[in-house]
Amino acid sequence: MINNNLTLTIINLLINLIDVLLVLLPVLLSVAFMTIIERKQLAAHQRRVGPNTTGYYGILQPFADALKLILKETVIPSQSNKVLFYLAPISTLIFSLLGWGIIPFGEGLTLSDFSLGILYTLALSSLGVYGILFAGWSANSKYAFLGSLRSTAAMISYELILSSAILIVILLTGSFNFTTIIESQQAVWFVVPLLPVFIFYFISILAETSRTPFDLQEAESELVAGFFTEHSSIIFVFFFLAEYSSIVLFSCITAILFFGGYNAPELFINESVINLQSIILGLKTCIFCFLFVWFRATLPRLRYDQLIEFCWLNLLPVAVAFIILVPSILVAFDIAPY
Repeated sequence: MINNNLTLTIINLLINLIDVLLVLLPVLLSVAFMTIIERKQLAAHQRRVGPNTTGYYGILQPFADALKLILKETVIPSQSNKVLFYLAPISTLIFSLLGWGIIPFGEGLTLSDFSLGILYTLALSSLGVYGILFAGWSANSKYAFLGSLRSTAAMISYELILSSAILIVILLTGSFNFTTIIESQQAVWFVVPLLPVFIFYFISILAETSRTPFDLQEAESELVAGFFTEHSSIIFVFFFLAEYSSIVLFSCITAILFFGGYNAPELFINESVINLQSIILGLKTCIFCFLFVWFRATLPRLRYDQLIEFCWLNLLPVAVAFIILVPSILVAFDIAPY
C-alpha cells in the first residue's frame, strides 16, 4: 500500500514537472527571441540592417550571445558580499519566471487557475525589487548602488499606479482570477471603457520593467550600466533573462486585462484540432512587445526628478480619481457585478 502511494506521488511529481517545463521552455525561448526582435526592430527604426550573419537572417544571434556570455570569466569584486552578489540575479530571474504559473493560455490551459491570481502577480512584482537592491548593495560599487536605489524608488513609486489600474479592472469584474477577467470581456474588451486607465497602466509597466523613457537605473551615460555594473558572465545572463521575461510577462498580462486575453471576435467557427486561443494570446503579446521596443526607439530618457514627480504629482491623482469614478458609475447605473 505504501509502495503504491509512493509510486503515485512520484508519477504526480513527474507530471507536474513536465507541465512546468512545457511552460518554461517556450517562455525562455520567447525571451531569447525577444532580444533579436528588439535588435532587428531598433535597426529598422534607425535605417540599418541589424544582426544578420549568425544563422538565417540573424535568427541564431541570441544563442551566440548567450554562449559568449556563459564562456566569459566571472569577475567578483574583492570587497563584495559574495552570497548576495550571486543571490540577487538568481532571485530576480526566479521571481520573473514564477509569474507564468497562473497565466491562462486557453480555456483550462494554465498551470494553476489560482483564484487570487492578480494578488500573486502583484506580490511577485514587489519581490523583484529585492534582487535589484541586493545587486546594487552587494557589489560594493557606488555606481551599482546608485543604480539600485534609483531603480527601487522608481519601481515602488510606479507599482502604486500599476496596482491602482489593476484595482479598477477588479472593480469592474469582481474577481482576482485571470480566467474570470478574460470571460468578462466576451462582450467588449476593457480597453474600450477604460482607455485612460489603460494609458496610465501601460506607462506604469514601462517604469516597472525599467524600459525607455524610464530606464534611469541603466543610464549608461551616468551610471555605466546601473545596478548590474559589476556582474559579468552567467550571472549577468540571469539579469538579462529576468528583464526580458518580465517584458513578455507584462505584455501577456496587458493582453489579458485589457484586450480579452485568449478571446477574439468570432469571425469564423474553429472546428480544427489546432487550439487558436493560445495563438491569439501570443499575437496580442507580440503587439505589446513591439510597443515596448517602439517606445525605446522613439522616446528620450527622462531626468530622475521628472520621473518621480510625474508619478506622484501627475499620475497618482488621476489613478485615485478613476478608483473613485469607476465604482461610482457602476453603483449609479446598478451594473456592479457584486
